[in-house]
Amino acid sequence: MRSHTGDLRRRLWCMREQKTAKSWQLHRDFVLDADRSRWLHDGTVTGRRTTTERPWASPGALLDLIRQGAATTRADLVDVTGLARSTVSQRVDQLLADRLLVEVGEGPSTGGRPPTLLEFNRDAGVILAADLGATHSRLAITNLMAEPLGVVATDRPIADGPEAVLTWVETAFDDLLVEAGSSPSDVKGVGIGLPGPVEFASGRAVAPPIMPGWDGYEVRDRLAERFAAPCLVDNDVNIMAMGEWWKMPDPVDDFLYVKIGTGIGSGLILGGRLHRGFDGAAGDIGHIQAGATDVLCRCGKHGCLEASAGGGALARTLTAAGHDAADTRDVVRLVRSGDTDAIQAVQDAGRLIGSVIATVVNMLNPAIIMIGGDLAGAGVELMARIREVVYRRSTALSTGHLRILPAALGDDAGIVGAAALVIEHVLSPEAVDSTLALTKGGSS
Repeated sequence: MRSHTGDLRRRLWCMREQKTAKSWQLHRDFVLDADRSRWLHDGTVTGRRTTTERPWASPGALLDLIRQGAATTRADLVDVTGLARSTVSQRVDQLLADRLLVEVGEGPSTGGRPPTLLEFNRDAGVILAADLGATHSRLAITNLMAEPLGVVATDRPIADGPEAVLTWVETAFDDLLVEAGSSPSDVKGVGIGLPGPVEFASGRAVAPPIMPGWDGYEVRDRLAERFAAPCLVDNDVNIMAMGEWWKMPDPVDDFLYVKIGTGIGSGLILGGRLHRGFDGAAGDIGHIQAGATDVLCRCGKHGCLEASAGGGALARTLTAAGHDAADTRDVVRLVRSGDTDAIQAVQDAGRLIGSVIATVVNMLNPAIIMIGGDLAGAGVELMARIREVVYRRSTALSTGHLRILPAALGDDAGIVGAAALVIEHVLSPEAVDSTLALTKGGSS
């Protein structure tokens, strides 16, 4: 088995080298529009607009209509866009040739020949996704609907540094490709979440407090070149927020995801878009001053929320009281076993976290708040105290329709979100049109 796997890896490497020479051109000259989380070819980014504009009824736009359920046949596309039937047929043929669309039978007849149904091909490629945490990581290969085809999880400290961690990530991705029966040419993009501040436009961590050696490291460029595909890098809480939002049965435009683990952070969906702020620092609620002002936080400042209410802080408090609590998971274990000290510590943390979330609610008025991360495993002891304070301290109008829920995806939120982030890029109308144009040019 080991020999067989080794042969497959060598084949993967040779195929990747061939793909690099052929396909790296498809993304290396793209310009990243950080505001929209998209790359654009042959254009420059200027504020919130770009000099690259595509016709709204281009092949990429038609694909988007089908992905969103606005059309299922060629006739639907003609009705929705107003384009000539011949134009729609020509553009649909392009998408069929590129395997982005498939024909899936016939629809009901309205008096003539039954129309052929069109469907987005979720198996037209794969996405490599990684949620790299402070102490443990989760990697996946997914289809183009962010559905995991294979997952690997392990304890891997991010403090091991970028060379060690990313070398392991690359090897793990190779193994996942083999296990899924996919080849390097199937990889449409790579999505990475890091447990620290990330400058999204450059794909680099910026002064991360728990990631020695990662400051300014070219994560995006390394993995984009290694897999000959676009790579997007973001904060781990942002990708978790994206994952939960992307998989909501009834998505809302304004959503707050709060991760409570060793540290505390949040991801924001505002107006139906992931909100990073001007420099990518939005949502860092763990470093809002709350609780004891004399407690030193790992960021170097005093009185931060996570320094008093994060899982790491609770573990230290319980250890000092004589309990066996090395990390957040131990805190949850103690709560579940009925330990009164642990229950009290988690309840106090919930109230403190709730006071900060109440401020966010008053400012941003989200429709849904989800609580995730390892400490969320403490269940009602944490959730009830957060809800209690949020509803008491927020305005009546801002909480009139507010729902505060436990996270739905659990450990998969990060990998789903990292994949979704990339999928929204590679399947955006601009990116699809650019890829089709380059592919056509390369084959002529």
